[in-house]
Amino acid sequence: MKLIVAITGASSVILAKKLLEILKEDNIETFLVVSDSAKKVMEYENVSYEELKNLATKEFGFKDISAPIASGSFEVDGMIIAPCSMKTLAGLATGYSENLILRAGDVCLKQGRKLVLVPRETPLSYIHLRNMTILKQAGAIILPPNITFYFKPKTLEDMVNFIVGKILDIFNIKHKLYKRWE
Repeated sequence: MKLIVAITGASSVILAKKLLEILKEDNIETFLVVSDSAKKVMEYENVSYEELKNLATKEFGFKDISAPIASGSFEVDGMIIAPCSMKTLAGLATGYSENLILRAGDVCLKQGRKLVLVPRETPLSYIHLRNMTILKQAGAIILPPNITFYFKPKTLEDMVNFIVGKILDIFNIKHKLYKRWE
């Protein structure tokens, strides 16, 4: 399996880090793209860019439109944007592919591949909701990082594992990150 993991300028970079850790453990090939804004947020959230690069199979520059993942002929199983800023969401909803994250997401949509968006904003405006609706209609999967309490999380890691587990479920990747409903 081959997955693109993109990180944009919204809080919750910890989700992408955990996702990359699990995918590496499972020997899943990953292609990482990190926006310039995400790099700034990472400083506040104590996540190192080098650490993320080391978890990925290959890393591409944010502006590298010539990267293989910018082409529909490059085979990947899908893409996850976690966290997904409202700016990135708007770019995808309007087809504005001015950077590699937007282009790779656009390629996933046009090729009918899974595109999982983990939007990080609250509260949501009408414009945010409209953009999410457009993307859902285009085939994207909108996965807000909403927590649940039925499995009685005790730590932040428990809550992160739940969201990452939900992302893995979309790609049918087996895991034991949270207790399933019985």
